[in-house]
Amino acid sequence: MSLKRRTFLGLTAAATAGLSVPLLDSGLHPASGVERAAPAQQFAIGVRQFNWSRGSRSLFTKVFYPTPGAPGGAPVPDAPLADGVFPVAEWNHGAYGNSDSYASQTHAIASAGFICPAPSISDNTNIGSVYGGEWSKDVSEVLTRTLALNQSGPFAGHIDTAAGVGVSGHSMGGMTIHGLLTAWPDERIVAAVPVACVDMGTPAASVHAGTLFIHGDKDPTCDYALARRAYAELPAPKAFLTHLGADHASYLNPGFPTFDRTQNTLVDWFRWRLYDDTAARDRLAADATGDGTRWEAALS
Repeated sequence: MSLKRRTFLGLTAAATAGLSVPLLDSGLHPASGVERAAPAQQFAIGVRQFNWSRGSRSLFTKVFYPTPGAPGGAPVPDAPLADGVFPVAEWNHGAYGNSDSYASQTHAIASAGFICPAPSISDNTNIGSVYGGEWSKDVSEVLTRTLALNQSGPFAGHIDTAAGVGVSGHSMGGMTIHGLLTAWPDERIVAAVPVACVDMGTPAASVHAGTLFIHGDKDPTCDYALARRAYAELPAPKAFLTHLGADHASYLNPGFPTFDRTQNTLVDWFRWRLYDDTAARDRLAADATGDGTRWEAALS
């Protein structure tokens, strides 16, 4: 990727608010041809920790997942898996972040019926490592390790390895996600949500993902215009949720006026793409629309 495509973002605390065997079945649905219905209920959340690595790079990861019990409350360490088979939808932090920095997002994803790995990238302030593809390769490795959990242990039989995978992340994490669609492609991805990203390169023909961009149009850290360029370059299905007048991360925080639109579109995007939930697809415009936001979509 030419340096002309890049705008180097500033690293501030505001940014926080070699691939293994793929281990993914072919096709977007289980081999039986039976599509699994999206869960109708919210779940309580469990969490397990894994000390993974890629070469010399540490990839400590918390995996959040549905567990039996009443929804709400803190994730329960080492809880059993809820009954069911759940797709993988990853979340990646930004600069200065870790597995716990975006609890609102990881918990919402898991409670909606997804296995949500959230890695702590070892060099979490190194923008050069993002532009060099290390973060994107790290996420691919985390996806491989997560899918492998379906083979044995407490996750065995609970991970849908035929649905494709979802990826999402904010700031440097959002750039990482766009990198997986472009310069360091991961063809397992069918759903992507880069939040506050910049353009990381030309879309890869090998990746067939539906991509939802989320961004504030007054972002001082990741240039909104570069995210718009990235959106224009990608084929449908795609959508863009703009938080009007918003900065780099405020719309990810509970209590912000348009926060619910962030959460609802994020979860329904994954429900549509990973469960084939057409009702979730049809809710997207309503999820995203209201004072303070603008919604654009090309869904077919």
